[in-house]
Amino acid sequence: MPDAVLDQRYSDPEAVAVSWEVVRERLARAGVYWLTTVRPEARPHVTPLIAVWLDDAMLFTTGAQERKARNLAGNPAVALTTGTDALDRGLDVVVEGEAQLLRDDATLRRAAAAWEAKYGEAWRFEVRDGAFHHAGGVADVYRVAPRVVFAFGKDPYSQNRYTF
Repeated sequence: MPDAVLDQRYSDPEAVAVSWEVVRERLARAGVYWLTTVRPEARPHVTPLIAVWLDDAMLFTTGAQERKARNLAGNPAVALTTGTDALDRGLDVVVEGEAQLLRDDATLRRAAAAWEAKYGEAWRFEVRDGAFHHAGGVADVYRVAPRVVFAFGKDPYSQNRYTF
């Protein structure tokens, strides 16, 4: 269980810390996430993608030749964000950590089952040779164990930090 801190400087006076269980559930059920990686020239690269929460970490996929993968080869630092565009309701979450390439077929099979359970039959992957395979090609799977997570509540406004 991570340590949680409510930052009163950026929170309404009546705000209380959002429990880690609520934040973890938000990460698990979100449909779309935004991944930020760092380009070789140190500029950010941001892209939407789908992901799953498995074994206390976020997992996402990318092709080996995609910009995300090329960025990760040089710098594994990432931020994954999810939330809502509403100003006065919901919970926005930012996960910061390092992306690690998964190659273990047993873990990848569990991940593939999680993708299909969450996103449906269209996201069924065959696992072999340390990667996901599907009609569109081969996808590498990356795991991001949180180093720090921020949760931004909106009713009331709150800024929460969870360190691992």
